[in-house]
Amino acid sequence: MPRESYQERLDALRDDVLYMSELAAGQVRDALDALARTDAELARQVIDGDEELNQLYLELESDCVDLLALQQPVAGDLRFIASSFKIITDLERIGDLATNLAEYAMDAEETVFPDVDVQRIGELALDHLDQATTAYATEDTELCHDVAAADDEVDRLCTEASESIVRELVSQSDDDRDADVLLSEVSRLFLTIRDLERVGDHAVNIAARALYMVENDDALLY
Repeated sequence: MPRESYQERLDALRDDVLYMSELAAGQVRDALDALARTDAELARQVIDGDEELNQLYLELESDCVDLLALQQPVAGDLRFIASSFKIITDLERIGDLATNLAEYAMDAEETVFPDVDVQRIGELALDHLDQATTAYATEDTELCHDVAAADDEVDRLCTEASESIVRELVSQSDDDRDADVLLSEVSRLFLTIRDLERVGDHAVNIAARALYMVENDDALLY
């Protein structure tokens, strides 16, 4: 294959990874919106939309394998393809987490703990995802480190939210609400917090792979 065509395929892979990141982020945003409005129809659209993300993942996986097998890239190109392959795996998993959030929205019956701001956590995690994919697109190594450092804030908010739920449960121990409904909603909220924290973790993974891709630096890999 001529070098020009090979470079075009590398450029196309980068563009497709960025497109996949937009799809994954959009799925999470819609799922958060469905949670905020208890919108079952929007939640169903998110769940149904996961198939497009999965199909794109398989196509890009095949592209990465072809580039590795047929072109036998070395040095920077090899790291770029390998990192792109790992990044699309993180994006596919973010799509799965969006599906989880949409399912929680469909099951939600009432707002039990209005003081727990899952929207703030979600928006912060999405902001980190956007920064991580920007770092991948622009090869910005400083931004890679910024994303990794900023994840502590997502973790802190998740911990505070979980602790707030526990405190509220203790203070409402004599609440006359249906125990089964309360337990279901509490469980859903804990799972929501957990999955949003994982979105942030995947953003860090993407930043780590971008750093490795550019500088052959595995400092953020774990």
